[in-house]
Amino acid sequence: MPPIIAIVGRSNSGKTTLVTKLVHELVERGYRVATMKDSHRQPTFDSKDKDSWRHIEAGSTATALKTNDSIVVIRRAHVELDINAIAGLLGDEHDIVIAEGFKHSGVSKIEVHRVGMPLLDDDNKIIAYASQEPLDTTKRVLNIDDIPAIADFIEREIIFTPQQ
Repeated sequence: MPPIIAIVGRSNSGKTTLVTKLVHELVERGYRVATMKDSHRQPTFDSKDKDSWRHIEAGSTATALKTNDSIVVIRRAHVELDINAIAGLLGDEHDIVIAEGFKHSGVSKIEVHRVGMPLLDDDNKIIAYASQEPLDTTKRVLNIDDIPAIADFIEREIIFTPQQ
């Protein structure tokens, strides 16, 4: 399984912006990147009365939607899957998985910090902070606007370092 890094932080701290910029930077460097997002909202993946919706409503535990250039798999989750199980669903052909959210997971994390927002509770899996200001911490503080430097850090600490 590819290594996983989680980008965590408070709501509206800039997690999605950082994830998309990191994906772009890492892809430009030649990496195959997969992403996942932990959402507390119940998103709608399919519309009522569409065939795939009807399949799931009829009791199918999983259905796949195929278009000319995409496949979307919808699965019922009867138990909560951990981050590694979800990453396993993405396949092994990636060099790294970037997870947005999953702040309670056991994987290495970079916390996004914005001026005026408090940090999350202390977490020994946070390996760095991405911030616009200096922080009083012994952990690495990365400039949130320096995407190449954050990507360098991820290469050193996650991609090139065997995960435990």
